[in-house]
Amino acid sequence: MHHFTYSGGSLQCEGVSLDAIADAVGTPCYVYSAATLKRHARVIAEAFEGQDCLIAYSVKANGNLAVLSTLAQEGCGADVVSGGELQRALKAGIPASRIVFSGVGKTAVEMDLALEKGIHQFNVESAGELRLLSKVASVLGRKAPIALRVNPDVAAGGHPNISTGKKGDKFGIPWSEAEALYAEAATLPGIEVVAVDVHIGSQIGDLVPMRAAFEKIVGLTRRLREAGHTISRIDVGGGLGIPYKAGDAPAPPSAYARMIAEVMEGMDVQVILEPGRVIAGNSGVLLTTALYEKPAPDRTFLILDAGMNDLMRPALYDAHHDIVPLKEPAADTVTATYDVVGPICESTDKFAVARELPKVAPGDRLAFMSAGAYGAVLSSAYNARPLVPEVLVTGDRFDIVRRRPSFDEMIELEQVPDWLTQTA
Repeated sequence: MHHFTYSGGSLQCEGVSLDAIADAVGTPCYVYSAATLKRHARVIAEAFEGQDCLIAYSVKANGNLAVLSTLAQEGCGADVVSGGELQRALKAGIPASRIVFSGVGKTAVEMDLALEKGIHQFNVESAGELRLLSKVASVLGRKAPIALRVNPDVAAGGHPNISTGKKGDKFGIPWSEAEALYAEAATLPGIEVVAVDVHIGSQIGDLVPMRAAFEKIVGLTRRLREAGHTISRIDVGGGLGIPYKAGDAPAPPSAYARMIAEVMEGMDVQVILEPGRVIAGNSGVLLTTALYEKPAPDRTFLILDAGMNDLMRPALYDAHHDIVPLKEPAADTVTATYDVVGPICESTDKFAVARELPKVAPGDRLAFMSAGAYGAVLSSAYNARPLVPEVLVTGDRFDIVRRRPSFDEMIELEQVPDWLTQTA
């Protein structure tokens, strides 16, 4: 569900007109609903009530400090994949004891920071990482609580660019090598083996592949315990899908929780979840303004002021976002078919092909729906375009939680060396 609805002829976020936000902030602009963020966090917490569970929100989905602070107040922990994300989570008020550190490329500096802060767990993804973590922890005189992220070779469907659990993906320890690496981990100084971790992909609507992966991990956990390892946690990752368009019906958190309870029955473990998209995805929209209608021999282009640098998902994954006008269309509104594109000088700067929309005129404003996850976090300043501002709405008020930088701010980290400015 979400809190974006038409009222009085215009699209609202909670009690605020999106046109009013666009007037104040300009477009392109991301807008998030605090009520939606809270609702989704609570739905997950309620689904897992009665289970020993850490909900570690996946910061990579949307790392804005105001979003993280909202979720911290709901009791969420954090799943981070960089030192920067770790610092964001801490700054937002998420305690280190509720933070897990994932990712394939952790550096010694990041490990040092995470150990100093006392995070809940490292999800280790390679033998090299495990050995480096042992050295870093030993120098600090600390124990690093670890899970090995195991690749179960389970296909989860969806776009191949968001699959992470098949043989050949860069993520995790190969299934055939996991038990040997756990044996090595038990001998390394500075390492405390506490968990097993798995994550097979993103935007998964069918629980069947998830169940298959989790059952394999439970079997592995039993074998590890028999071998003398103290495994007290199983991290099942994230990946639960959301509806991006009419007809999408991904499994709800309640069914997900029931499945996990069945698979984990009798295991006596803390279950760690890493939900990201399912919390943030439908909490946000990207506002944009139509610039031009450009007829071509076989199609009509609708050119917007938002580009692929602002919303990368369609270019990266052929992802679908519903596109709706901010002014509510009348029942008899004329429609037109557009290729919806942005202003970036790339052929991949394309949001939709042959999309039927209410007829759009230059100056009309539109919203990309379900843009709260992997939207602003993937944005860039390509083509010297400023990063997109972000706005958080609660009730009948809104606040700018990341402003649009000026041109001078965009280039203040750059400089021209003296030798280029010297005259002959």
